[in-house]
Order: sequence, then C-alpha cells, then structure tokens
Amino acid sequence: MLNAIGPASYVVNTSDLKVVHAGNVLCKYADDTYIIIPSCNVDTRMVELDNVERWAKGNNLTLNRAKCAEKFIHDSRRKCHVVMPHLLPAVARVQSMKVLGVTINCNLSVLDHVNNITRSSAQTIHALRILRAHGMADSSHHVVYRAVVVPKLTYAASAWLGFASAADRQRIEAVLRRGKRSGLFSGDVPTIAELVNRADDELFEKVLCNPQHVLYTTLCRMKQSRSMNLDTDHTTEN
Repeated sequence: MLNAIGPASYVVNTSDLKVVHAGNVLCKYADDTYIIIPSCNVDTRMVELDNVERWAKGNNLTLNRAKCAEKFIHDSRRKCHVVMPHLLPAVARVQSMKVLGVTINCNLSVLDHVNNITRSSAQTIHALRILRAHGMADSSHHVVYRAVVVPKLTYAASAWLGFASAADRQRIEAVLRRGKRSGLFSGDVPTIAELVNRADDELFEKVLCNPQHVLYTTLCRMKQSRSMNLDTDHTTEN
C-alpha cells in the first residue's frame, strides 16, 4: 500500500497508525495494511483512507491509491438486496483479494485460491515430468515435490481450509493423487486435512518448547483450560 521500505522498518513506523472511528479495525502485518470496516461504519471509509494518507505524508511515505483495493464481504445465502456505497476516488473495487497470500472473494469463499494453487501445482508437476524425461533422478523428484507442491497446497491452510467446500477439497486431493500416480510422491498419499493437522501439531510442539515464542503463553493457557475441562467431564461421569 505504501512505498517500499523494509518489513522491520515498516512495523516500527506503523506503530502509531490508528483508526479514526471506534469499531473499525486496522490489521498490520509486515508491509501489508488492511482496514476492516463493519457495515454500520460504511460512511467512514473515506475518513479512514484520508487518515492513512495524512499519516503517510507525516512519515515521509506515499500512499499509492492505485495499489489500494476495496472489497465488500456479504453473506450470499441471505435473500436480501445489498446496496453498495459509492466508489472511493482512485480506489478499485474488487470481487476477490489476496490477503497475505490467500485469495478470498466477497462471499468468504476460497474457490479462487484453490483455483490458483491447483493450477500452479499442475504446472509444477508438468515441469517435473519433463525433468524426469531428461534423466532427473526419482529421489530428486520426491524432494522437489515435497518442497514445492505440498507447501503450495498447504500454505496457511489452517486459516482457510474451513472455508473450503467439499468440491474444493476434492480438487486439492486430486492434485495429491496425481503426484502419486506420476511417481512424484513416495509412500501413502495423505489427505489435505492430514497434512494440515500434521503441520499444526508440529507448530504447536515447537511453540510449547520455546518459552520465547509469541504464542507460548496463549497455548499454555489453552492447554491448561482444556485439561481442566477434561477433568471436570471425567468427574461428572463418575
């Protein structure tokens, strides 16, 4: 959104960037900034954008509105007519947006994201087949597939997999099976849910073994709360 500076410098610089109206939320991660505005505050969009622009000028930065985008999220299952507010000057209104590498559309569907990762994975599998035809060893194929295709399919999946439909999941499973049929995946073919659960378990174990991790205290409290609930349920059953 702002002109290029290092992620660490951006985090420091944006520490004093706040929303103007209560109820709006400002999400900042590395060099990405998102303003989340509920429908009751829809009239504050321009005020919040101007606030960011003033802050940018005060910090010797430039807000590039051509790189800004606005997306409205609504529940398509509700049978009601949605009246869209006026367009913001020089800001594009989009149906889908990539948020930290995950494409989400205005219905909170991840169909576009699944389309992107399955298409990209298919291209990688095709490239690996060509490399194999030119003499690349099978062991190297397995390493590249696990290092490129599997992470591509599972990137941030803990956050978006719950929004995926059964059809979306089947398409991801099909990519994994295709890799197995092509001889690129050794061993049993895991499901996308198994891959995500395995990644979550590894992350949580690393967090719990590192008291300096930012999530350490949160996970410890959750673990203690879960243990207390299990003890209570056991006592009640007795």
